[in-house]
Amino acid sequence: MAVSVKAMSGVLLCVLVLVGGCSAQLSPGFYSKSCPKLFQTVNSVVRSAIQKEARMGASLLRLFFHDCFVNGCDGSILLDDTSSFTGEKRAAPNFQSARGFEVIDQIKSAVEKVCPGVVSCADILAIASRDSTVTLGGPSWNVKLGRRDARAASQAAANNSIPAPTSNLNRLISSFSAVGLSTNDMVVLSGSHTIGQARCTNFRARIYNESNIDSSFAQSRKGNCPRASGSGDNNLAPLDLQTPIKFDNNYYVNLVNKKGLLHSDQQLFNGVSTDSTVRGYSTNPSKFRSDFAAAMIKMGDIKPLTGNNGEIRKNCRRRN
Repeated sequence: MAVSVKAMSGVLLCVLVLVGGCSAQLSPGFYSKSCPKLFQTVNSVVRSAIQKEARMGASLLRLFFHDCFVNGCDGSILLDDTSSFTGEKRAAPNFQSARGFEVIDQIKSAVEKVCPGVVSCADILAIASRDSTVTLGGPSWNVKLGRRDARAASQAAANNSIPAPTSNLNRLISSFSAVGLSTNDMVVLSGSHTIGQARCTNFRARIYNESNIDSSFAQSRKGNCPRASGSGDNNLAPLDLQTPIKFDNNYYVNLVNKKGLLHSDQQLFNGVSTDSTVRGYSTNPSKFRSDFAAAMIKMGDIKPLTGNNGEIRKNCRRRN
């Protein structure tokens, strides 16, 4: 049977792409003809949501991270549990902390009005994460599109794949490596903690028990996070005390000054191999911005469903 050189080249390309399977099928212009108003529609809803609550920008960005780390960027995190289906929302890294689902619903509804049945929830989430970053003052990038939505989700995979705030450096490196991201990718993507907030239960042990922390910073956090477990567990504190709703490089400045709120954050600057990268970003905001944009594109290439795989969900919370 004759097989064209062009066809074989396409097959080989898919095999050779380690991150994202056949991610070469993704393209920023994927919907340029089928949904030309897509970007402006998504951006309008995202900006409105962040105007109402600045924290929402970080929440949407975090949703994209947690989606991509669990079997790829396929919108699986958006699926609700049913009587016969257990999704990822109640997995430990997401339960009582993953948020922004209602905003994704609003975006999907708006997109369906301008181009029904065309755009996947996975792609909507990818665009929303970029627009959230930009709205809060961060860099922009060309979002590659063409993902399709998963018909399944895995609570177990979410529990195992998403790095916990208690992770040490080796665990962080291995978690990112498992999805094809380098140590440098890990350091720059951790810079997304320049925005957003964390719950007391996730930083209590750090502010009360750890020594590699600025004492005045620890004391200030204790005011809203009692030592006793079960007391104030859901009290919030900004991940970046300096500019909590501005996407900038102060996250790294904080780490150099031993003011990382999470254990996993301070692990990046603790007399370790990543110290120099952290110090570099702390003094070079433009380098951080450009590297962050490149790393977000790379993360967006993790194992997308394309072609005839998956589906285009009508409702992001449910399989068709």
